[in-house]
Amino acid sequence: MRRAPRRSFRTVPLLAVLLVLALVGPASGPARASPPLPLVYGRGVLSNLTAPSVGPGGSSAIALELANPGNFTMVDVRLTLGLYEFNGYPGDSVGALPVANPPLLSNASASGLSVGISVAALAPGASVYRSIGFQTSAATPAGTYAVRTAVAFQDPNGTSYLLESRGWFSAGQWANATELPGGNATLNLTVLGVSGVVPETAIYVAPSGWPVALAVLVAGGLALVGVGAWVYFRKGPGSRSGAGKLPAPGATNAPSAFGRSRSSPGDSRSS
Repeated sequence: MRRAPRRSFRTVPLLAVLLVLALVGPASGPARASPPLPLVYGRGVLSNLTAPSVGPGGSSAIALELANPGNFTMVDVRLTLGLYEFNGYPGDSVGALPVANPPLLSNASASGLSVGISVAALAPGASVYRSIGFQTSAATPAGTYAVRTAVAFQDPNGTSYLLESRGWFSAGQWANATELPGGNATLNLTVLGVSGVVPETAIYVAPSGWPVALAVLVAGGLALVGVGAWVYFRKGPGSRSGAGKLPAPGATNAPSAFGRSRSSPGDSRSS
């Protein structure tokens, strides 16, 4: 009598794996990037950033303006400010936070290295003025604390948008998105994965005993740094992919609040 062929039990684990995969489905890919917006949003959503100079133990606030330069109502507008780098004084060494006893940002309900504020809606052409407080302690090290920014909102159809400042990207990420072959400048929002680029600012903690007049001059200089600490691209048509070439060559690296170069400790992108 012919014997029936033996079935191999080696196929059992394979069948079990295939069954699990069928139930779970394919692995999900990376999160969808925020859709690019016209450059006018990056130029006008966040402006008038000012951060007065204080001494150790002092407190003040970062003033700012949130606006809607577009043609649809911005819904659920959320602004985030966060300290991310420190340039100590004396000396000129730039490093990533945390450091001991840094300034703490604060809103109506919380305080920390990063806080946010929200606006329910902004109609086209509307703007609001807000402020984020900050507090230092007597032990806060003197120096400059870079503050990066991010603005998130939705349109009336529920599409989400995100704009971030230079401080959220590494040097490599920024170069890939802003430099064309030959050294020409561009801004490819798709490469950055954001809808636009907004400015950032810095808090200066003056050493104890500094003359008041000198502190005022430093604070005025920081206000200019905050305005200039991003790539101010000219308004013009861009591709659907989010890349737009500038009419003429220009600076290919937007400075952070500490200038063009960023040290390696602060080069990593954080969420």
